[in-house]
Amino acid sequence: MLTGDLRGRGTDIVVTREPGGTPLGRRLREAFLETEETVAPIAELLLFAADRAQHVELLIKPALAEGRTVISDRYADATFAYQGAGRGFETETVNSVIELATGGLKPDLTLFFDVTVERAIERMSTRDGQGVAKNRMDDETAEFYADVRKAYLGIAEREPERFKVIDANGSIEVTHAKMMEIINAFLARNS
Repeated sequence: MLTGDLRGRGTDIVVTREPGGTPLGRRLREAFLETEETVAPIAELLLFAADRAQHVELLIKPALAEGRTVISDRYADATFAYQGAGRGFETETVNSVIELATGGLKPDLTLFFDVTVERAIERMSTRDGQGVAKNRMDDETAEFYADVRKAYLGIAEREPERFKVIDANGSIEVTHAKMMEIINAFLARNS
């Protein structure tokens, strides 16, 4: 919906995701999310860093150099939340890995679609019925997701100009309208 709105305004957009925004990233995503073996937390941290480094160097930086707008479903804040808070890595370690993978490249705007942990688990449980394959992250505990959510909300407190929280407990249409209010204000400030 966002890309449709922005493209309708004539914005040149690259849409991507992490993990999986590059051919290598797609293979890493598949290996990580679909494996049935236990993945060591350090391997998880480094796997996402490898994907991000490839993503930044081969997709994001070239697109930005061409003057294009990049919209990515997840980026470095996800590592801070999932591997930092969720897996318990020290903040300094996670930040060092993020810095190495991104070269310091940060988004101008980050949107966090916030739902309660209970609502998130409920939505994940219906993925199969919606044609979306379940993955190994769907099997994490409520405590894990509470830690992840708390980490994201902490980023919002520390970086309120960049990191915006959107209540996404309602309908897609209501959530989209809230998002577009933030996007329109951001574009007005930065045009």
